[in-house]
Amino acid sequence: MARRGQYAMLSECLERAMKFSFNEFHLWHQLGLALMAAGKWVGAVSVFKECSSMRPEDPSLPLLAAKICIGHLNWFKEAEALSQSVGSMGEEAGEFLPRAYLALGLSFSLQASEASLKADRDEFNKKSLKALNKAHSLDPQDAQICRYLALQLALVRQVSAAMEPLQAALSLQADDLHSLHLLTLLLSAQKHHRHALDTLSLALSQHPDSFSLLLTKVKLEEVLFGPAAALQTCEEMLQRWQTSYDFSRFSEADDSSSLPAAEKSDVSPLIRKPSIHLNLPDFQDTCTGSLTPPSVAVSRLEAALSEVSDISSTRRQGPAYIWTTLEHIWLQAAELFMADGRLKEAQFCVAEASLLFPNSHSVLLQRGRLAELRGQLDEAKGLYDEALAIHPTGELILVHMGRLLVKSGRVHLGEKVLRDAVQIHSTSHEAWSGLGEALQALSCSQAPDCFLTALELEASCPVRPFTIIPREL
Repeated sequence: MARRGQYAMLSECLERAMKFSFNEFHLWHQLGLALMAAGKWVGAVSVFKECSSMRPEDPSLPLLAAKICIGHLNWFKEAEALSQSVGSMGEEAGEFLPRAYLALGLSFSLQASEASLKADRDEFNKKSLKALNKAHSLDPQDAQICRYLALQLALVRQVSAAMEPLQAALSLQADDLHSLHLLTLLLSAQKHHRHALDTLSLALSQHPDSFSLLLTKVKLEEVLFGPAAALQTCEEMLQRWQTSYDFSRFSEADDSSSLPAAEKSDVSPLIRKPSIHLNLPDFQDTCTGSLTPPSVAVSRLEAALSEVSDISSTRRQGPAYIWTTLEHIWLQAAELFMADGRLKEAQFCVAEASLLFPNSHSVLLQRGRLAELRGQLDEAKGLYDEALAIHPTGELILVHMGRLLVKSGRVHLGEKVLRDAVQIHSTSHEAWSGLGEALQALSCSQAPDCFLTALELEASCPVRPFTIIPREL
């Protein structure tokens, strides 16, 4: 059954076998692995904890449970306790000791990202760096530990310091997707955008199917060449998305697929040739009769949008990550169109994303931005309110809501919202800038300090947040 991938059935068989050999460690261990493979995360954690109580000297068992807590359940406090139980073994944990400190560092880092108070966030970040440095000192040749140490340094905006462990990670594993992506973000944070784009091109040559890399490429191209030019990559993403997933294969699958993320890409490539061609003849410029490169990109993207909308409007099949990826592409295209002043096209993109996930806070945010750009401030506020109800700590939602309130004359309320944004997202230069604008409108002497903080933070801000790099064992 394991060879056939029938892990759910295997776990049921093992559960029945437990009735006859309840105290048999091997059965417990196999049951935990089967539940883990079947995606039954809560049950797997419980079983591994039971296994650990049967063999408390085995450090691998708590780490398996911690791996699930971090990667699938967001049980970061539980992962912290499990990791500390292995760390307390000291040298008896052997080769698992650096992994225990790695898990501990990740659990602290993830708790820092969730913390709403700056004092708590700073304390978790401090503990995370301490644990990751300990892991690195125990095993300096572990590429994953080097990468996560670099990531944690980046998260606390020690960008220059993050380069050293990241270079060590790349020297150990030169083709690692997340290390190359992190290097791109670090270079963009240092405003070496051209170098960052070159690094990203290298990463894409080795990982051409990574939509996360492509989304970062869009951001870099927007900075370097403008939004119209970045639309070419959006077109490429739409084409790649369309040709990457064969929905006939997913008709018998569901979101509870037990395949690891690394294997999902092996299942999804489409063997048949795509029946829809996204590139149509170029539109001509009405004034000169010629077509400029940006207008080529825009016209091709418009063709791509109309074709892919036929797919996204149908009944969704397959794992959810497929459709969240498409939502991200739609919304990224919408942002580019808004930046280029093409609100009609942006509206189309947002509408398509809304068909996929109508209650997504990201969709509601972009709908609010569109309404605000059209001068429909009451409608925009209502949409921002809906987005905040779903995601109360969303950085951009708070910033746009605060600025809208200031713009509409409700300056004191806008200041409160922006102070909340700064409290939750203390490294957001947009939140600090917005707060400065609110305080300036109130003739407050603290406004220049806010603007200065915003400038300092913007100087180390990457084109996309460092948090897009996965933190998992």
